[in-house]
Amino acid sequence: MYSGLAGIDLALVFVSLVIGIVIHELMHGVVAYWLGDKTASDAGRLTLNPLASVDPITTILVPFILLITLHIPFFAAKPVPFNPDRLKWDEYGAALVGLAGPATNFVLAVIGAGLFHIASGPGLLHDFALYFTMVNVSIMVFNLIPFPPLDGSRVLYAFAPEPLQRVMRQIESYGFAAILIVVFIVIMFLSPVLVSVQRSVLLFLLG
Repeated sequence: MYSGLAGIDLALVFVSLVIGIVIHELMHGVVAYWLGDKTASDAGRLTLNPLASVDPITTILVPFILLITLHIPFFAAKPVPFNPDRLKWDEYGAALVGLAGPATNFVLAVIGAGLFHIASGPGLLHDFALYFTMVNVSIMVFNLIPFPPLDGSRVLYAFAPEPLQRVMRQIESYGFAAILIVVFIVIMFLSPVLVSVQRSVLLFLLG
């Protein structure tokens, strides 16, 4: 989506990405806190400090390798910890925690689209609003994939039968390997679908 960008455009995309992901992760922790789990708060993750969301592997190493080898823009922050056993409404509470991130990115995309329509003609604010909207829509759509450890899997888990829940728990236990599986699946199978969904949402927001 962002191939061919340079200079100020890349800076605007990067700033949009940092804002979108940091607030995304923050809201996971905030909703978990509202539902009775203080794990994120105790870990110091209820913060807008971007450094708190940096993971050496998923935020730096993997994105760098994917970018220089496959030219795939991929960026993941350190997940906000939460304990499903402490949440109200059990797996349905966990589903709300999962949905909090993508829902936040949708709200941010709506704000970006509003700025885009307000901005009069080409300029820095116009460009930032465009990239900010695009980035947050991308984060939202990607995280709604119902595959562990992405947020959409929390929603699927809440309504899935026990055999499927066992499979999902097993996949999530793979940790970093599960992230690589997600990237592989997206590259091989889901890219056309994700791009189509992103375009539809952007068309709705930006016209």
